[in-house]
Amino acid sequence: ALEQQEFRIVFQPIVNTITRKLSSAEALLRWQDPERGMVPPAHFITVAEESGLIIPIGNWVLQQACLQARAWYDQGLGAIPIAVNLSARQFQDPSLDASIASALQQAQCPSELLQLEITESMVIHDAEQALQTMQRIVATGVQLSIDDFGTGYSSLSYLKRFPVKKLKIDRSFVNELETDANDRAIVDAILTLAHKLGLRTVAEGVETLGQLTLLQQLGCDECQGYYFSKPVPAPEFLALDRS
Repeated sequence: ALEQQEFRIVFQPIVNTITRKLSSAEALLRWQDPERGMVPPAHFITVAEESGLIIPIGNWVLQQACLQARAWYDQGLGAIPIAVNLSARQFQDPSLDASIASALQQAQCPSELLQLEITESMVIHDAEQALQTMQRIVATGVQLSIDDFGTGYSSLSYLKRFPVKKLKIDRSFVNELETDANDRAIVDAILTLAHKLGLRTVAEGVETLGQLTLLQQLGCDECQGYYFSKPVPAPEFLALDRS
């Protein structure tokens, strides 16, 4: 797929909860297989991780995200930061710093238009090394987010030290937000903690107006999910922003 240029990037909008305006986008990988059609990442990412091909694939995603962010900027959309998920193997790869720098430089993309998402489980095994990696990344001007917060090996002591700007609340807590008081309590606690630490918050998997209303009442900063849009190719994303 990499050699035949069959990978595609789709973009899901991340929306300001109060204004309902676009604030950023998340880049998501798909495989356009000639025989099977569009293959979701759950069907191939594990193999890519195990084989090591996740490194060149991940570098390609970084490049495409930077190119698209720059293109939208040049098209007059202003600054639309694009978030990219880093894999565990990418995050631990010694060439990560160079790959980020190369992607930004080749696209002539301002560093503030690239955001990188990592999960708690990626940093727990060697927290000191992870901290050094994160510090090098943020020194370039690229922002870091913790993805799927609350589902991994949460450590508040690490959260205090890590130079992240956002917490993304996992969709598992959002799914039953309207009917499960426990989920509401967990989301409320995450939001309170994040804001006291000076972090912005993003709720994933928002699919209903009821979920959005509750998240707004609880003080969540941003949301993404099918209520706003499924992940779409760049031309459709452009139409969303202008609608």
